[in-house]
Amino acid sequence: MSPALFRGIIEFQERDFTVTLPTNPTFYLELGLDVLLAFTLCYCVLLERRLAAVRKGQEGLNRLVGELNMAIAGAGASLRALKAAAGEASQTLDARLKRAQLHIDELSVLTVSGERIATRMETAANNPRVAREIPDMPLPSTSILSRLERAVQ
Repeated sequence: MSPALFRGIIEFQERDFTVTLPTNPTFYLELGLDVLLAFTLCYCVLLERRLAAVRKGQEGLNRLVGELNMAIAGAGASLRALKAAAGEASQTLDARLKRAQLHIDELSVLTVSGERIATRMETAANNPRVAREIPDMPLPSTSILSRLERAVQ
């Protein structure tokens, strides 16, 4: 190394590199505000990410609510259709039950009448004197049968 270069290095090392801190209070106030601003910026970035996640979740929730509303509307329509079908079935069954009750009444009248005729015939068969005295009368079953035929029509 040359002596001049060596001298420059020594002079460089001998220099006093003292750092003086500013004594002005506005500098420290601005420095504190800068630190607070940096923290605020970091928090805003974090908050923006959270809000984006909430918005994404809200869109999914809105879609889910829409689908749920459509399902509820479909279920309501199905219930109304089921109620109407049940009402029609009830009316049909009521009409059939009324007709069946009429047939039951007619058959019970026929059965009673037939039993009464069978009893009279049995009595007449056992007693020959009564058999000669019974005149020819129309049977009540003919009028009942004609009423049954009219009810069926």
